[in-house]
Amino acid sequence: MSAIENTPRYTIRPIKWAVGPEGASLFSERVTTIELDDEAGGEFVVVTQQTDQPNDQRIAIDTEEWPELRRAIDFAVSQCRDTGEEE
Repeated sequence: MSAIENTPRYTIRPIKWAVGPEGASLFSERVTTIELDDEAGGEFVVVTQQTDQPNDQRIAIDTEEWPELRRAIDFAVSQCRDTGEEE
């Protein structure tokens, strides 16, 4: 067995995407973030937006951005890994 066979394998996984107007800052209120998360119970998708109100939980979707936002969310959901654990 050579040393290279003992080298652990690594994977690069994109887990966060930003959808917004072209050229908008990542901190723009018009940018929606789609992210994979896992709290030890299986992966899920989180959708957030920046706001200057700390307790503001709403997400505002412009009709023009909906097709790209939907496409990004669908893609994120497809990237969630099944833990393989049965309840």
